[in-house]
Amino acid sequence: MTMTILSPATGPVKDPIAELLGRDDPAVLAMIVGVEGPSYRPVGAAMTVFGGGNRAGTLSSGCVEADITLHALAVLDSGRPQVVRYGRGSPFMDIQLPCGGGLDILLVPRPDRAVLRQVQTARQARHPCVMQIDTVTGAMEIVPEGQTGREGDLFRVRYVPDIRFLVFGKGPEASTFAALVQSAGYPNLLLSPDAETLSEAAGMGCAAHHLVGQAMPGDLAVDPWTAIILFFHDHDWEPPILQGALETPAFYIGSQGSQRARDARMMMLEAMGVTAEARARLHGPVGLIPSARDAGTLAVSVLAEILAEAAGRVG
Repeated sequence: MTMTILSPATGPVKDPIAELLGRDDPAVLAMIVGVEGPSYRPVGAAMTVFGGGNRAGTLSSGCVEADITLHALAVLDSGRPQVVRYGRGSPFMDIQLPCGGGLDILLVPRPDRAVLRQVQTARQARHPCVMQIDTVTGAMEIVPEGQTGREGDLFRVRYVPDIRFLVFGKGPEASTFAALVQSAGYPNLLLSPDAETLSEAAGMGCAAHHLVGQAMPGDLAVDPWTAIILFFHDHDWEPPILQGALETPAFYIGSQGSQRARDARMMMLEAMGVTAEARARLHGPVGLIPSARDAGTLAVSVLAEILAEAAGRVG
């Protein structure tokens, strides 16, 4: 099964590529190129080790990072890439993986910063890209296509944009959900007609925009890695926003409310000329927990549903 890197570029763990590009000192790029059995991190996950021993990113739950650093410093001295095996089948019997699996880690000394800048530029522009590494020579390049995985001496990792959340609504449900995805490190924007909701979200570090009319703004640059979720108690706001949202390539579009509210919403959208195919894209009632009755539980429930949808479709 191929894997796609979906982890946020921001958050408590520093992004290894961004950190590497932000410094000039010698470094080693460490990447998971093979997994046997369970693993804390997916194939393609990366960590940067700098010449002084500092590192950015993580490849396990903390059980191999110190040893990876030692190998990385040795590779930096030799100038030759190396693949190191941990866990099942590893020669390092004193280092055990709690999950019981096996990890193959590629160590690339002095990785090509020009190629990594292309990766970073693509990520910032929200464009997918594929980076290819020769595991023998360490040569790196951007290739037109490919999935994450190893093929002979070549390893490819496919990067797709982070999931972006456009949150429409009013009240604690909207601001709590925006704060949750913000704390998880996902890019997000809260759009609300309510000054208090906007103020609460901004106070928690969320980007916020005053929604001045019952319509989907046309300048949101919605792409296939965008999730749109509505939290309105006044359901009159929903149909015109949803009509515009359903014209976008967003991978998830959902709206808070009961089954009765969903039925009324669907009837309104049909009367507005929204096709049955488009209406079928709309999620609701939203969330994995039925009838969640507080803002926190609803936020977690909806985020879990969206991430499950992303795992099946995004990439």
